[in-house]
Amino acid sequence: MNSVYKPQLTLWRDLTPLPKPLIKAGSHSKHILVVGGGVIGLTHSWALLDKGYRVTIISKEWASFGQKQRLASQIAGALWEYPPAVCGQHTDKISLQHSKKWCMVAYHIWNGVASDPKLSQKAGVRMMPSNFYFPHPIDEDDFQLSKMQEIMASGVVGFRRGRDLISEHNVDPENGGVDAYGIMAPIIDTDAAMAWLMDLVKAKGAQMITETIHGDLLTQEDQLRERFGADVIVNCTGLASAETAGDETCYPIRGGLIRVINDGVDFPKVTAALTISADVARHSEIVFIVPRNDNTLLLGGFTEPNNWNLDLTLDSPVMRRMRARCIAFLPALKNARVDPVYPMAQGLRPFRQGNIRVERELRPHRSNAKPSRIIHSYGHGGAGWSLSFGCAGDVLGLVEEALLDLPPKVTTSRLPVVRQHNNTEIQTRM
Repeated sequence: MNSVYKPQLTLWRDLTPLPKPLIKAGSHSKHILVVGGGVIGLTHSWALLDKGYRVTIISKEWASFGQKQRLASQIAGALWEYPPAVCGQHTDKISLQHSKKWCMVAYHIWNGVASDPKLSQKAGVRMMPSNFYFPHPIDEDDFQLSKMQEIMASGVVGFRRGRDLISEHNVDPENGGVDAYGIMAPIIDTDAAMAWLMDLVKAKGAQMITETIHGDLLTQEDQLRERFGADVIVNCTGLASAETAGDETCYPIRGGLIRVINDGVDFPKVTAALTISADVARHSEIVFIVPRNDNTLLLGGFTEPNNWNLDLTLDSPVMRRMRARCIAFLPALKNARVDPVYPMAQGLRPFRQGNIRVERELRPHRSNAKPSRIIHSYGHGGAGWSLSFGCAGDVLGLVEEALLDLPPKVTTSRLPVVRQHNNTEIQTRM
């Protein structure tokens, strides 16, 4: 990507977790309208605020902490992964390289947040052992061996490999595989982290407005920019980008998590994330056991593409199979008690067929010859926490390009999609 701003973020150099922005915005600073109040919208706003921009965030809803349905950002398992499992059937090398770069930027920033005990507790971010298990020796699988070697060289900390990871964590060898490796990875309490992020961007000066924007942003770009006095619009609307970006390739993948008490009473306290990932299981039902905080353990997981219904219960067949699978993997969980206040979570992961989209609007502006000043960042699937700051770094570069009215470039994996715009058929390579 040719950008004015180097697409890389480093904690304390480019952004700070302190309430004051690194660069204080003035009355003449450029104003950015961020649409979407999930983890992507909030982390992108944080990066923009510390760069010295004025920021307004508009969202139809914000993180909530009661009994009603929570944001997808709160439902996410929020276990950092390299590379995040968000690439669909149209994955290409460019998209994969973007994802690898983005997740490593986020890794180091979350690690920095976790390194301060007080900040770690407030932000709900901890570095914890994260172990990956395999039903065959890793050396016999060229793909998994190459992935492991790349992880070893990526800059993560605490890498170790061996069968002792099976016995140490009381995993059943018959259901937990014959090989394993582990790293120290960010594990995020999403409820705590979302509350912290909202407080942080507000303290840095963000204006937060509760409102739903309907329709394609491009068709109302001039009106939105005039109404909010915005120089650039950043679209972080996730699944809603089917409407706000006119992107018919957006689709949901439904998932659910069971929350059990992890206090050491009913089973030995689980102190590491234990997973058999989707690219190992090679089907939609996997093993995902992750400590959420000191007393909560998450059990997952499964994927149901194009299912929009949020009607799961603990007795739903897919939830029962998920719990049985986790118990077979870690037999001590047979005595686990569900959290009586918040026993399960369910949500829709925001995917798109052409992989993650981080780029400027490519369609022509409606009212003048200048390029659109809309920037998109959506389609992160269930990996928004793993990709957040990496994508934010690239968005900063795209904002500077947009402010200079430079022509936009195709920067993400694209599929052929036909759009009806201004009474003209426009074919965009996606």
